[in-house]
This record gives sequence, C-alpha cells and structure tokens, in this order.
Amino acid sequence: MKTIILLPTYNEADNIIPLLREIFNLPIDCSVVVIDDNSPDGTGKLVERAMAEYPRLSILKRPAKSGLAAAYLEGFSHALSNREADFIVTMDADFSHHPRYLPDLMRAAEAADMVIGSRYVRGGGIRNWSWWRRILSFYGNLYARLVTGVPVRDLTAGFSVIRASHLKQLPLRELSSEGYAWLIELKSAMHALNARIVEVPIIFEERRSGASKISRSIVAEGLISPWRLRRRYGAFRSAQ
Repeated sequence: MKTIILLPTYNEADNIIPLLREIFNLPIDCSVVVIDDNSPDGTGKLVERAMAEYPRLSILKRPAKSGLAAAYLEGFSHALSNREADFIVTMDADFSHHPRYLPDLMRAAEAADMVIGSRYVRGGGIRNWSWWRRILSFYGNLYARLVTGVPVRDLTAGFSVIRASHLKQLPLRELSSEGYAWLIELKSAMHALNARIVEVPIIFEERRSGASKISRSIVAEGLISPWRLRRRYGAFRSAQ
C-alpha cells in the first residue's frame, strides 16, 4: 500500500527531524510531504536539508501562516495528484501523534475508508494535559457528536488515515471550516458519503517542544460550526 503522510508545520524546528527519523524507520511504504507555513524558526530549511538523506521526503512551502485547513487542502491536492497513492495520512508534527501508532492505523485501513487515531475509545487517552483541557476536549467532542450525528467519538482528532479513492469523492474546496472545526467537517463529509470509519486507540501526548497553537477563536468555532455541519451534511445524507 502506497501511503503519503502529510505534516503541516509552523515553528516545529525542535521536532521535525526526530519525527522524520522515526517515520522513515517504520516498516511501512510511505512518502512524507511537509507543508510549511514559512516558519520563522527555520523548520522549512531543516526539511530541505533532510531531503538529501530521505529521498521520499518533499516540502510544500507556503508564503505565510494560513491555518490548518488551508495547509491540508493544499496537501490533499498534492497527494491526490499522485495516482499511485492508496492512503493519505494526516498527523501533527510535534509528536502528539506518535509515529509508533502508524502501523496499527495502516492495518485497520485495509478494511476501512478512514481510520482515526482516537483518544476516546477503549485503550485511548491523553497524557500531560491540564484538567481543563481534558474537560474541554472530552465534552467538546461529545457536543459535536450529538449535534452532527456523526458516530465518531473523537471528532476533533487530527491523526487519521484516509483511503485516497474515497478522499477524491469529497468536494474538498467546499469545506469551509477552520481549525479543529475543519477536522469535524472532514469527518462529517466522509460520513455523508457512507465511508467506513474506524477508530483505533492512541495515547495523545502533549507536544514535546514549542507552544500550543490553540486559540479562543478556534474554540468558539468549535461550538458554532457543528450546527452548520448538521444542516449541511445531515441534509446531504437525507437526500441519499
């Protein structure tokens, strides 16, 4: 199975090289595409130097910080242009999504259209988070699941494996959310197309180095957007 791993980055100079080393040491057939938002800490330059060591590594350089959704949309477009790609992986570049889980996710993907590295199924969890972040995440996901009707316990998860043939069916440029809400919309769109979605337990670890990129605006959209997604994708499923 040919797999393309997408790594959006912004100021991940402390993490990116150790992460790439771990990924390329895994027993999976993969290429890695780093999508860098012109990181001022030199993340992009580190990746460019590492390309001499890792032939299956490439970089998409963007002019400025434009957010997670825009980064993934560009990454998806690039990955889907490779007709040999069977699966596309989304994951963070700060070790909160540890590469050691990739083989388990890839095995599950053989019988699914989307596999989610989930904190909220049996065996999953979170390490080194404050109590308020745990509460915000757990009840935020419960809220999103109840409002959207998408039967996924970790709707804001960013660690996933998506079958390329199914991803091609999505109107990607019509996904209009930002931040964590975009992750909810991606799963809502997959569910609307009757995708086989599976959750595999992972332990989510607080980022090893650097600052968290969560903001109040991201949290606010996470509260508002599930209702918009319910209207859009609930109506889509009803029409099928």
